[in-house]
Amino acid sequence: MVPPPPLQLCFTPQLPVLLLFLFLLLILSPSQNVAGVGINYGTLGNNLPSPKKVAQLLQSTIIDKVKIYDTNPEILEAFANTGIDLIVAVENYHVSNISTDTASADEWLSTRVLPFLPATSVVAIVVGNEYLTADGNQMMRMNPKALVQAMQNMHAALLARGLERKIKVTTPHSMAVLASSFPPSASTFAPDITPTMTSILAFLADTGAPFMVNAYPYFAYRDNPSSVNLEYALLGGSAGVGINASSSGSGGGLYAVHDPKGYVYTNMLDAQIDAVRTAINGLGFGNRSIKITVSESGWPSKGDSAATPENAKTYNTRLIERAQSNKGTPMRPKENIEVFVFALFNENKKEGGVSERNFGIFNGDGSKVYQVDLSCQFCSDDEMTFEKISSGVSRGPSVWCVAKPHADEKVLQSVLDFCCGPGGVDCREIDRSGGCFEPEKLHAHASYAMNAYYQMHGRNYWNCDFKGTGLVTFSDPSYGTCRYSQQ
Repeated sequence: MVPPPPLQLCFTPQLPVLLLFLFLLLILSPSQNVAGVGINYGTLGNNLPSPKKVAQLLQSTIIDKVKIYDTNPEILEAFANTGIDLIVAVENYHVSNISTDTASADEWLSTRVLPFLPATSVVAIVVGNEYLTADGNQMMRMNPKALVQAMQNMHAALLARGLERKIKVTTPHSMAVLASSFPPSASTFAPDITPTMTSILAFLADTGAPFMVNAYPYFAYRDNPSSVNLEYALLGGSAGVGINASSSGSGGGLYAVHDPKGYVYTNMLDAQIDAVRTAINGLGFGNRSIKITVSESGWPSKGDSAATPENAKTYNTRLIERAQSNKGTPMRPKENIEVFVFALFNENKKEGGVSERNFGIFNGDGSKVYQVDLSCQFCSDDEMTFEKISSGVSRGPSVWCVAKPHADEKVLQSVLDFCCGPGGVDCREIDRSGGCFEPEKLHAHASYAMNAYYQMHGRNYWNCDFKGTGLVTFSDPSYGTCRYSQQ
Protein backbone atom coordinates (compact mmCIF):
# COMPACT_ATOMS: atom_id res chain seq x y z
CA MET A 1 0.00 0.00 0.00
CA VAL A 2 1.40 3.39 -0.99
CA PRO A 3 1.14 5.87 1.90
CA PRO A 4 -0.55 9.22 1.39
CA PRO A 5 1.69 12.21 0.66
CA PRO A 6 3.43 13.48 3.81
CA LEU A 7 1.55 16.09 5.77
CA GLN A 8 3.09 19.48 5.08
CA LEU A 9 3.73 20.93 8.51
CA CYS A 10 5.11 24.43 8.35
CA PHE A 11 7.38 25.12 11.31
CA THR A 12 8.60 28.66 10.96
CA PRO A 13 10.66 30.75 13.40
CA GLN A 14 7.40 32.51 14.29
CA LEU A 15 5.68 29.29 15.45
CA PRO A 16 4.75 29.71 19.09
CA VAL A 17 7.11 27.82 21.35
CA LEU A 18 4.20 26.29 23.28
CA LEU A 19 2.67 24.84 20.12
CA LEU A 20 5.99 23.26 19.14
CA PHE A 21 6.38 21.85 22.65
CA LEU A 22 2.91 20.29 22.53
CA PHE A 23 3.65 18.73 19.14
CA LEU A 24 6.88 17.22 20.46
CA LEU A 25 5.03 15.90 23.48
CA LEU A 26 2.43 14.24 21.23
CA ILE A 27 5.04 12.52 19.08
CA LEU A 28 7.48 11.44 21.78
CA SER A 29 5.12 10.42 24.56
CA PRO A 30 4.05 6.78 25.04
CA SER A 31 0.67 5.52 23.87
CA GLN A 32 -1.18 2.25 23.54
CA ASN A 33 -0.51 0.01 20.57
CA VAL A 34 -3.12 -0.67 17.94
CA ALA A 35 -4.66 -4.10 18.39
CA GLY A 36 -3.67 -6.74 15.88
CA VAL A 37 -4.16 -10.51 15.91
CA GLY A 38 -3.13 -12.89 18.68
CA ILE A 39 -1.92 -16.46 18.33
CA ASN A 40 -1.41 -19.43 20.66
CA TYR A 41 2.14 -20.78 20.75
CA GLY A 42 2.20 -24.34 22.08
CA THR A 43 5.43 -26.27 22.42
CA LEU A 44 4.39 -29.94 22.75
CA GLY A 45 6.57 -31.01 19.84
CA ASN A 46 10.11 -32.31 19.38
CA ASN A 47 10.63 -30.73 15.95
CA LEU A 48 9.79 -27.06 16.51
CA PRO A 49 11.95 -24.05 15.55
CA SER A 50 13.79 -22.26 18.32
CA PRO A 51 11.85 -19.53 20.17
CA LYS A 52 14.31 -16.97 18.81
CA LYS A 53 13.43 -17.89 15.21
CA VAL A 54 9.74 -17.82 16.10
CA ALA A 55 10.03 -14.34 17.58
CA GLN A 56 11.92 -13.07 14.54
CA LEU A 57 9.33 -14.50 12.17
CA LEU A 58 6.34 -13.03 14.01
CA GLN A 59 7.85 -9.54 13.96
CA SER A 60 7.19 -9.45 10.21
CA THR A 61 3.53 -10.50 10.54
CA ILE A 62 0.22 -9.08 11.72
CA ILE A 63 0.60 -11.08 14.95
CA ASP A 64 1.12 -8.64 17.82
CA LYS A 65 0.14 -10.82 20.80
CA VAL A 66 1.32 -14.32 21.66
CA LYS A 67 -0.25 -16.56 24.30
CA ILE A 68 1.82 -19.38 25.75
CA TYR A 69 0.88 -22.12 28.22
CA ASP A 70 3.62 -21.67 30.80
CA THR A 71 6.50 -19.27 31.49
CA ASN A 72 9.15 -20.92 29.32
CA PRO A 73 12.22 -18.71 30.00
CA GLU A 74 13.62 -19.29 26.51
CA ILE A 75 10.41 -17.92 24.98
CA LEU A 76 10.24 -14.95 27.36
CA GLU A 77 13.84 -14.07 26.54
CA ALA A 78 13.33 -14.53 22.79
CA PHE A 79 10.45 -12.04 22.68
CA ALA A 80 12.38 -9.29 24.47
CA ASN A 81 12.41 -5.99 22.54
CA THR A 82 10.23 -7.37 19.74
CA GLY A 83 7.19 -5.14 20.25
CA ILE A 84 5.04 -8.28 20.62
CA ASP A 85 2.97 -8.69 23.79
CA LEU A 86 3.03 -11.98 25.69
CA ILE A 87 0.34 -13.68 27.75
CA VAL A 88 1.89 -16.22 30.11
CA ALA A 89 0.20 -18.93 32.15
CA VAL A 90 0.08 -20.56 35.55
CA GLU A 91 -0.28 -24.27 34.78
CA ASN A 92 -3.31 -26.03 36.26
CA TYR A 93 -1.18 -28.02 38.69
CA HIS A 94 0.20 -24.78 40.21
CA VAL A 95 -3.20 -23.17 40.85
CA SER A 96 -3.72 -24.84 44.21
CA ASN A 97 -0.33 -23.72 45.52
CA ILE A 98 -0.79 -20.11 44.41
CA SER A 99 -4.25 -20.05 45.97
CA THR A 100 -2.83 -20.51 49.47
CA ASP A 101 -1.49 -16.98 50.01
CA THR A 102 -0.08 -13.89 48.33
CA ALA A 103 3.48 -14.92 49.20
CA SER A 104 3.18 -18.03 47.03
CA ALA A 105 1.89 -15.95 44.13
CA ASP A 106 4.69 -13.41 44.61
CA GLU A 107 7.30 -16.17 44.61
CA TRP A 108 5.91 -17.49 41.33
CA LEU A 109 5.88 -13.97 39.89
CA SER A 110 9.41 -13.20 41.10
CA THR A 111 10.97 -16.32 39.62
CA ARG A 112 8.87 -16.81 36.47
CA VAL A 113 8.12 -13.32 35.13
CA LEU A 114 9.92 -10.41 36.82
CA PRO A 115 13.43 -11.31 35.56
CA PHE A 116 12.25 -10.68 31.98
CA LEU A 117 10.57 -7.31 32.55
CA PRO A 118 10.45 -4.74 31.06
CA ALA A 119 12.32 -5.95 27.95
CA THR A 120 9.65 -8.60 27.40
CA SER A 121 6.17 -7.11 27.27
CA VAL A 122 4.06 -9.38 29.47
CA VAL A 123 0.51 -7.98 29.46
CA ALA A 124 -1.47 -10.76 31.12
CA ILE A 125 -1.15 -13.80 33.36
CA VAL A 126 -3.77 -16.48 32.83
CA VAL A 127 -4.32 -18.64 35.89
CA GLY A 128 -4.97 -22.16 34.69
CA ASN A 129 -6.50 -23.23 31.40
CA GLU A 130 -10.13 -24.45 31.28
CA TYR A 131 -9.59 -25.15 34.98
CA LEU A 132 -13.26 -25.40 35.93
CA THR A 133 -14.03 -28.04 33.32
CA ALA A 134 -10.71 -29.90 33.09
CA ASP A 135 -11.04 -33.70 33.02
CA GLY A 136 -10.08 -35.32 36.30
CA ASN A 137 -9.62 -31.99 38.10
CA GLN A 138 -10.02 -33.34 41.63
CA MET A 139 -8.47 -30.23 43.18
CA MET A 140 -11.23 -28.06 41.73
CA ARG A 141 -13.89 -30.36 43.14
CA MET A 142 -12.23 -30.41 46.57
CA ASN A 143 -11.76 -26.64 46.67
CA PRO A 144 -13.89 -24.82 44.06
CA LYS A 145 -12.67 -21.47 45.38
CA ALA A 146 -9.01 -22.22 44.60
CA LEU A 147 -9.11 -20.64 41.14
CA VAL A 148 -10.59 -17.38 42.38
CA GLN A 149 -8.19 -17.24 45.32
CA ALA A 150 -5.23 -17.86 43.02
CA MET A 151 -6.34 -15.04 40.71
CA GLN A 152 -6.80 -12.69 43.66
CA ASN A 153 -3.39 -13.56 45.11
CA MET A 154 -1.67 -13.03 41.77
CA HIS A 155 -3.34 -9.64 41.37
CA ALA A 156 -2.29 -8.70 44.92
CA ALA A 157 1.31 -9.64 44.10
CA LEU A 158 1.22 -7.46 40.99
CA LEU A 159 -0.40 -4.63 42.94
CA ALA A 160 2.35 -4.71 45.57
CA ARG A 161 4.93 -4.28 42.81
CA GLY A 162 3.02 -1.58 40.92
CA LEU A 163 2.38 -3.82 37.91
CA GLU A 164 -1.39 -4.27 38.14
CA ARG A 165 -2.16 -1.76 35.36
CA LYS A 166 0.34 -3.27 32.92
CA ILE A 167 -0.35 -6.96 33.66
CA LYS A 168 -3.92 -8.21 33.95
CA VAL A 169 -4.97 -11.49 35.58
CA THR A 170 -7.67 -13.72 34.08
CA THR A 171 -8.40 -17.36 33.22
CA PRO A 172 -9.55 -19.05 29.97
CA HIS A 173 -12.74 -21.14 30.00
CA SER A 174 -14.08 -23.75 27.64
CA MET A 175 -17.61 -23.47 26.25
CA ALA A 176 -18.47 -26.30 28.66
CA VAL A 177 -18.94 -23.70 31.43
CA LEU A 178 -22.33 -23.02 29.79
CA ALA A 179 -25.37 -25.12 30.58
CA SER A 180 -26.45 -24.47 26.99
CA SER A 181 -25.31 -22.14 24.22
CA PHE A 182 -28.39 -22.03 21.98
CA PRO A 183 -30.27 -19.89 21.54
CA PRO A 184 -27.63 -17.31 22.52
CA SER A 185 -30.16 -15.06 24.23
CA ALA A 186 -31.16 -17.84 26.67
CA SER A 187 -27.71 -19.10 27.65
CA THR A 188 -26.71 -19.65 31.29
CA PHE A 189 -23.67 -20.94 33.14
CA ALA A 190 -23.75 -24.51 34.43
CA PRO A 191 -25.41 -24.52 37.88
CA ASP A 192 -22.54 -26.31 39.67
CA ILE A 193 -20.00 -23.62 38.77
CA THR A 194 -22.29 -20.59 39.03
CA PRO A 195 -21.06 -19.52 42.52
CA THR A 196 -17.43 -19.72 41.41
CA MET A 197 -18.20 -17.95 38.13
CA THR A 198 -19.95 -15.14 40.00
CA SER A 199 -16.78 -14.55 42.04
CA ILE A 200 -14.59 -14.65 38.92
CA LEU A 201 -16.78 -12.12 37.13
CA ALA A 202 -16.70 -9.79 40.13
CA PHE A 203 -12.90 -10.00 40.11
CA LEU A 204 -12.69 -9.29 36.36
CA ALA A 205 -15.08 -6.34 36.66
CA ASP A 206 -13.09 -4.86 39.55
CA THR A 207 -9.68 -5.24 37.85
CA GLY A 208 -10.60 -4.49 34.22
CA ALA A 209 -9.46 -7.88 32.95
CA PRO A 210 -11.25 -9.68 30.08
CA PHE A 211 -13.34 -12.83 30.26
CA MET A 212 -11.49 -15.40 28.16
CA VAL A 213 -13.27 -18.22 26.34
CA ASN A 214 -11.91 -20.98 24.09
CA ALA A 215 -14.54 -21.20 21.34
CA TYR A 216 -14.39 -23.86 18.62
CA PRO A 217 -17.16 -24.12 16.04
CA TYR A 218 -15.15 -27.07 14.69
CA PHE A 219 -16.10 -29.28 17.64
CA ALA A 220 -19.78 -28.33 17.34
CA TYR A 221 -19.74 -29.32 13.67
CA ARG A 222 -17.68 -32.49 14.23
CA ASP A 223 -20.11 -33.73 16.88
CA ASN A 224 -23.31 -32.71 15.04
CA PRO A 225 -22.64 -32.64 11.28
CA SER A 226 -26.28 -33.36 10.46
CA SER A 227 -27.63 -30.33 12.35
CA VAL A 228 -24.82 -27.78 11.87
CA ASN A 229 -24.11 -26.41 8.41
CA LEU A 230 -20.42 -26.51 7.51
CA GLU A 231 -20.33 -22.98 6.10
CA TYR A 232 -21.95 -21.66 9.27
CA ALA A 233 -19.25 -23.34 11.35
CA LEU A 234 -16.56 -22.04 8.96
CA LEU A 235 -17.61 -18.46 9.80
CA GLY A 236 -19.65 -18.19 6.62
CA GLY A 237 -18.61 -14.67 5.73
CA SER A 238 -20.60 -11.44 5.91
CA ALA A 239 -23.03 -12.71 3.29
CA GLY A 240 -24.72 -14.72 6.02
CA VAL A 241 -24.40 -18.44 5.59
CA GLY A 242 -25.47 -20.83 8.32
CA ILE A 243 -28.17 -23.29 9.13
CA ASN A 244 -29.43 -25.47 11.94
CA ALA A 245 -32.82 -26.62 13.17
CA SER A 246 -33.86 -23.06 14.01
CA SER A 247 -32.65 -21.43 10.79
CA SER A 248 -34.68 -19.82 8.09
CA GLY A 249 -33.89 -18.82 4.56
CA SER A 250 -32.32 -15.53 3.59
CA GLY A 251 -32.19 -14.35 -0.03
CA GLY A 252 -30.39 -16.28 -2.73
CA GLY A 253 -30.47 -19.62 -0.97
CA LEU A 254 -28.29 -18.39 1.91
CA TYR A 255 -29.30 -19.09 5.48
CA ALA A 256 -28.87 -17.35 8.81
CA VAL A 257 -29.61 -18.53 12.33
CA HIS A 258 -32.36 -16.50 14.00
CA ASP A 259 -32.44 -16.03 17.75
CA PRO A 260 -35.94 -15.70 19.32
CA LYS A 261 -35.07 -12.18 20.47
CA GLY A 262 -34.40 -11.02 16.93
CA TYR A 263 -30.64 -11.42 16.64
CA VAL A 264 -29.45 -12.88 13.33
CA TYR A 265 -26.26 -14.94 13.20
CA THR A 266 -24.26 -15.59 10.05
CA ASN A 267 -21.57 -17.64 11.78
CA MET A 268 -21.36 -19.87 14.84
CA LEU A 269 -18.48 -18.04 16.55
CA ASP A 270 -20.56 -14.88 16.97
CA ALA A 271 -23.39 -16.99 18.42
CA GLN A 272 -20.98 -18.60 20.88
CA ILE A 273 -19.62 -15.23 21.98
CA ASP A 274 -23.12 -13.84 22.52
CA ALA A 275 -24.10 -16.97 24.46
CA VAL A 276 -21.24 -16.19 26.86
CA ARG A 277 -22.37 -12.56 27.01
CA THR A 278 -25.91 -13.60 27.93
CA ALA A 279 -24.62 -15.89 30.70
CA ILE A 280 -22.49 -13.06 32.09
CA ASN A 281 -25.47 -10.72 32.05
CA GLY A 282 -27.59 -13.38 33.74
CA LEU A 283 -25.35 -13.25 36.81
CA GLY A 284 -25.95 -9.53 37.18
CA PHE A 285 -22.91 -8.16 35.37
CA GLY A 286 -24.72 -6.66 32.38
CA ASN A 287 -23.96 -3.12 33.55
CA ARG A 288 -20.31 -3.85 34.40
CA SER A 289 -17.64 -3.45 31.75
CA ILE A 290 -16.34 -6.97 31.12
CA LYS A 291 -14.87 -7.51 27.67
CA ILE A 292 -14.87 -10.94 26.08
CA THR A 293 -11.69 -12.29 24.48
CA VAL A 294 -11.64 -15.40 22.32
CA SER A 295 -8.52 -16.94 23.84
CA GLU A 296 -8.51 -19.92 21.46
CA SER A 297 -10.23 -20.66 18.17
CA GLY A 298 -9.06 -22.65 15.18
CA TRP A 299 -9.64 -25.60 12.86
CA PRO A 300 -7.43 -28.69 12.38
CA SER A 301 -6.04 -29.68 8.99
CA LYS A 302 -5.91 -33.43 9.60
CA GLY A 303 -7.93 -36.01 11.51
CA ASP A 304 -11.63 -36.60 10.82
CA SER A 305 -13.47 -35.89 7.56
CA ALA A 306 -14.00 -32.18 8.39
CA ALA A 307 -10.36 -31.66 9.39
CA THR A 308 -8.84 -30.80 6.02
CA PRO A 309 -6.27 -28.20 4.94
CA GLU A 310 -8.98 -26.50 2.85
CA ASN A 311 -11.37 -26.13 5.78
CA ALA A 312 -8.58 -25.04 8.13
CA LYS A 313 -7.43 -22.42 5.64
CA THR A 314 -10.99 -21.14 5.18
CA TYR A 315 -11.70 -20.93 8.90
CA ASN A 316 -8.45 -19.30 9.96
CA THR A 317 -8.45 -16.85 7.06
CA ARG A 318 -11.94 -15.72 8.03
CA LEU A 319 -11.02 -15.72 11.72
CA ILE A 320 -8.04 -13.43 11.09
CA GLU A 321 -10.16 -11.15 8.93
CA ARG A 322 -12.76 -11.04 11.67
CA ALA A 323 -10.13 -10.19 14.29
CA GLN A 324 -8.91 -7.26 12.18
CA SER A 325 -12.38 -5.99 11.27
CA ASN A 326 -13.10 -4.28 14.61
CA LYS A 327 -16.64 -5.63 14.32
CA GLY A 328 -18.69 -6.82 17.26
CA THR A 329 -21.48 -9.37 17.47
CA PRO A 330 -25.24 -9.04 16.90
CA MET A 331 -25.73 -8.29 20.61
CA ARG A 332 -22.81 -5.85 20.82
CA PRO A 333 -22.08 -4.68 17.26
CA LYS A 334 -19.69 -1.91 18.36
CA GLU A 335 -17.62 -3.95 20.78
CA ASN A 336 -14.37 -5.21 19.27
CA ILE A 337 -13.56 -8.83 20.13
CA GLU A 338 -9.89 -9.73 20.57
CA VAL A 339 -9.05 -13.12 19.05
CA PHE A 340 -6.17 -15.57 19.56
CA VAL A 341 -5.83 -18.08 16.74
CA PHE A 342 -5.12 -21.68 17.72
CA ALA A 343 -2.42 -22.50 16.87
CA LEU A 344 0.98 -21.48 15.58
CA PHE A 345 2.39 -25.02 15.16
CA ASN A 346 1.29 -28.59 14.72
CA GLU A 347 2.46 -30.30 17.93
CA ASN A 348 3.46 -33.93 17.39
CA LYS A 349 3.73 -34.76 21.10
CA LYS A 350 0.30 -33.51 22.10
CA GLU A 351 -2.08 -36.00 23.66
CA GLY A 352 -5.40 -36.92 22.04
CA GLY A 353 -6.44 -37.80 18.51
CA VAL A 354 -4.81 -36.85 15.23
CA SER A 355 -6.76 -33.60 14.96
CA GLU A 356 -5.45 -32.41 18.35
CA ARG A 357 -1.92 -32.50 16.95
CA ASN A 358 -2.81 -30.69 13.73
CA PHE A 359 -4.30 -27.32 14.57
CA GLY A 360 -1.15 -25.46 13.51
CA ILE A 361 -0.71 -23.00 10.68
CA PHE A 362 2.94 -24.09 10.51
CA ASN A 363 4.51 -27.53 10.51
CA GLY A 364 7.29 -28.28 12.95
CA ASP A 365 9.92 -27.66 10.26
CA GLY A 366 8.62 -24.12 9.77
CA SER A 367 6.81 -24.74 6.49
CA LYS A 368 3.18 -23.63 6.17
CA VAL A 369 0.50 -26.31 6.42
CA TYR A 370 -1.63 -24.14 4.12
CA GLN A 371 -1.42 -20.59 2.85
CA VAL A 372 -2.83 -18.00 5.25
CA ASP A 373 -1.83 -14.38 4.77
CA LEU A 374 -0.09 -13.17 7.94
CA SER A 375 1.90 -10.44 6.22
CA CYS A 376 1.98 -6.96 7.68
CA GLN A 377 0.79 -4.36 5.18
CA PHE A 378 3.08 -1.71 6.69
CA CYS A 379 6.17 -3.91 6.45
CA SER A 380 8.43 -4.93 3.61
CA ASP A 381 6.99 -6.55 0.48
CA ASP A 382 8.96 -9.74 1.16
CA GLU A 383 7.16 -12.27 3.34
CA MET A 384 9.48 -13.49 6.06
CA THR A 385 9.85 -17.26 6.36
CA PHE A 386 11.72 -19.57 8.72
CA GLU A 387 14.09 -20.35 5.85
CA LYS A 388 15.10 -16.69 5.53
CA ILE A 389 15.55 -16.40 9.28
CA SER A 390 17.73 -19.52 9.31
CA SER A 391 20.19 -17.79 6.97
CA GLY A 392 21.13 -15.52 9.87
CA VAL A 393 21.02 -11.81 10.62
CA SER A 394 24.11 -9.73 11.25
CA ARG A 395 24.34 -8.69 14.88
CA GLY A 396 26.78 -6.65 16.89
CA PRO A 397 27.13 -3.97 19.56
CA SER A 398 25.25 -1.41 17.46
CA VAL A 399 21.58 -0.67 18.01
CA TRP A 400 19.00 0.83 15.71
CA CYS A 401 15.51 2.27 16.08
CA VAL A 402 12.69 1.14 13.79
CA ALA A 403 8.92 1.38 13.66
CA LYS A 404 6.96 -1.40 15.34
CA PRO A 405 5.37 -3.69 12.75
CA HIS A 406 1.85 -2.96 13.99
CA ALA A 407 2.17 0.78 14.61
CA ASP A 408 -0.80 2.98 13.74
CA GLU A 409 -0.49 4.55 10.29
CA LYS A 410 -1.65 8.00 11.35
CA VAL A 411 0.86 8.15 14.20
CA LEU A 412 3.65 6.93 11.91
CA GLN A 413 2.81 9.67 9.41
CA SER A 414 3.06 12.27 12.19
CA VAL A 415 6.38 10.77 13.30
CA LEU A 416 7.72 10.92 9.75
CA ASP A 417 6.62 14.55 9.38
CA PHE A 418 8.26 15.44 12.67
CA CYS A 419 11.58 13.69 12.02
CA CYS A 420 11.91 15.15 8.52
CA GLY A 421 10.78 18.58 9.72
CA PRO A 422 11.53 20.03 13.16
CA GLY A 423 13.40 16.85 14.15
CA GLY A 424 16.21 17.85 11.80
CA VAL A 425 16.64 14.51 10.01
CA ASP A 426 18.06 14.53 6.49
CA CYS A 427 15.36 12.56 4.67
CA ARG A 428 16.74 12.76 1.14
CA GLU A 429 17.44 9.01 1.19
CA ILE A 430 13.71 8.28 1.33
CA ASP A 431 12.87 10.73 -1.45
CA ARG A 432 11.99 9.19 -4.81
CA SER A 433 15.61 9.36 -6.00
CA GLY A 434 17.10 8.12 -2.73
CA GLY A 435 18.55 4.73 -1.90
CA CYS A 436 15.88 3.99 0.72
CA PHE A 437 12.79 5.04 -1.27
CA GLU A 438 11.94 1.41 -2.03
CA PRO A 439 9.83 -0.14 -0.65
CA GLU A 440 7.54 2.84 -1.04
CA LYS A 441 5.74 2.16 2.23
CA LEU A 442 5.05 4.37 5.21
CA HIS A 443 6.44 1.83 7.68
CA ALA A 444 9.79 1.63 5.86
CA HIS A 445 10.15 5.41 5.44
CA ALA A 446 9.21 6.09 9.06
CA SER A 447 11.72 3.48 10.25
CA TYR A 448 14.54 5.17 8.35
CA ALA A 449 13.65 8.61 9.72
CA MET A 450 13.15 7.35 13.29
CA ASN A 451 16.54 5.64 13.30
CA ALA A 452 18.29 8.74 11.99
CA TYR A 453 16.69 10.84 14.75
CA TYR A 454 17.61 8.20 17.36
CA GLN A 455 21.27 8.09 16.27
CA MET A 456 21.48 11.91 16.12
CA HIS A 457 20.37 12.28 19.72
CA GLY A 458 22.66 9.77 21.37
CA ARG A 459 20.59 6.59 21.28
CA ASN A 460 18.72 7.30 24.49
CA TYR A 461 15.73 4.99 24.92
CA TRP A 462 13.35 7.94 25.03
CA ASN A 463 14.56 9.02 21.59
CA CYS A 464 13.05 5.81 20.16
CA ASP A 465 9.61 6.00 21.74
CA PHE A 466 7.70 8.14 19.25
CA LYS A 467 4.34 7.80 21.01
CA GLY A 468 4.83 4.07 21.48
CA THR A 469 5.60 3.28 17.83
CA GLY A 470 9.40 2.91 18.08
CA LEU A 471 11.37 -0.25 18.78
CA VAL A 472 15.09 -0.59 19.60
CA THR A 473 16.67 -3.53 17.77
CA PHE A 474 20.11 -5.15 17.63
CA SER A 475 19.50 -6.38 14.07
CA ASP A 476 20.75 -4.06 11.35
CA PRO A 477 17.67 -3.03 9.31
CA SER A 478 19.82 -2.01 6.32
CA TYR A 479 19.02 -3.70 3.01
CA GLY A 480 20.29 -3.52 -0.56
CA THR A 481 21.55 0.00 -1.23
CA CYS A 482 19.70 1.39 1.80
CA ARG A 483 22.02 1.83 4.75
CA TYR A 484 20.66 2.76 8.19
CA SER A 485 22.97 5.09 10.10
CA GLN A 486 24.57 4.06 13.37
CA GLN A 487 26.41 5.97 16.04
